[in-house]
Amino acid sequence: MDNSENLREIGFGYRPRAAYATDPATSRGRLFREPESPTRTPFQRDRDRIIHSTAFRRLKHKTQVFIAHEGDHYRTRLTHSIEVAQIARALARALRGDEDLAEAIALVHDFGHTPFGHTGEDALDARMARWGGFDHNAQSLRIVTDLERRYAEFDGLNLSWETLEGLVKHNGPLTDAQGAGLAGPVPVAILDYVARHDLQLALHAGIEAQCAAIADDIAYNAHDIDDGLRSGLLTLDMLAGVTLPGGILSAVEERYPGLDSVRRGHELMRRQITAMVEDVIVAARANIEALGPRSAEDIHRAGRTMVTFSPAMAVREKELKSFLYANLYRHEAVVAVRTNADRIVCDLFDAYFADPAAMPEGWHEGQDLTDEAVRARHVADFLAGMTDTYAVKEHRRLFDRTPDLG
Repeated sequence: MDNSENLREIGFGYRPRAAYATDPATSRGRLFREPESPTRTPFQRDRDRIIHSTAFRRLKHKTQVFIAHEGDHYRTRLTHSIEVAQIARALARALRGDEDLAEAIALVHDFGHTPFGHTGEDALDARMARWGGFDHNAQSLRIVTDLERRYAEFDGLNLSWETLEGLVKHNGPLTDAQGAGLAGPVPVAILDYVARHDLQLALHAGIEAQCAAIADDIAYNAHDIDDGLRSGLLTLDMLAGVTLPGGILSAVEERYPGLDSVRRGHELMRRQITAMVEDVIVAARANIEALGPRSAEDIHRAGRTMVTFSPAMAVREKELKSFLYANLYRHEAVVAVRTNADRIVCDLFDAYFADPAAMPEGWHEGQDLTDEAVRARHVADFLAGMTDTYAVKEHRRLFDRTPDLG
């Protein structure tokens, strides 16, 4: 018996799935053809490539809400991505989708984020306005299709069509049927790739990408509360006035009267995640039953998102987001740090754009940077890949005074 015969009986992912799930056995393949793995499905292989990439490791020092050096216990983009992946797998399992594809999309979805979170993205977008702007989702695609340099035969990670489609469209279609952008112009990086490898921007992504997208919401709604409590910017008394966490806190107090605040906070986190996950499962199953999909293509062409909150939970989730924006994301202490982070990103961009030789070895050699648009995108690629700590270090190298992020 040859090796392939031996491997047929191992349990490596070809388990029964729903008719509407994305089947790895019928994957649309990769831009550059490769032999299939005898031990991993295409989506398991994608996940492994994502985890072993340089971009994945950099997430450990990239801001979620609080700058990485403000405390060891705050979430970073890495821990956030791991939490999203765990929830995405749970949802995909419950809906009989492909868990590995959901996990891969969840793990890669934040690759394109700059240092200092959305502040860094906004600063870089403003500096890049003359050359098409900056979008973290498009940057994620650039990283996995071009900027990672690990393989002998191609640039990027050469991920499967389904993982790339989920990465680009996990929040929904990007264009209408005529190709017009639904939320403004589609980033050039996405259009350039789609010209080579059509990701069907007018259609919805598969059920697994939809699981990853809503898992992102569930994760940050919970862990941003946790980080807010840890920082002291939020209190349990403040949360008691918000419908979703308030109801959970009342139930915790009733069952465990006198419980200390730390444990009450953790009870809130786990119960809120559970409540939101279970709500999504019930709502998604109802949506799927109403559609009656017989194939993954039916999900793509459904014309609406299948994996959603129930109407009641959607109202509570929106209220919670509004609370977090008002009391955490826009808190004066957070805004003050973001102002200084904005300056660091803008200063670095200006310095590298004026003198590309200021970039380290490996970034300024062999590049024709005489064209301003090419030079600006090259600088943006370098800056977007930075961690918070490296951005601060570079600013100190290039400037006499660096803003305090403490």
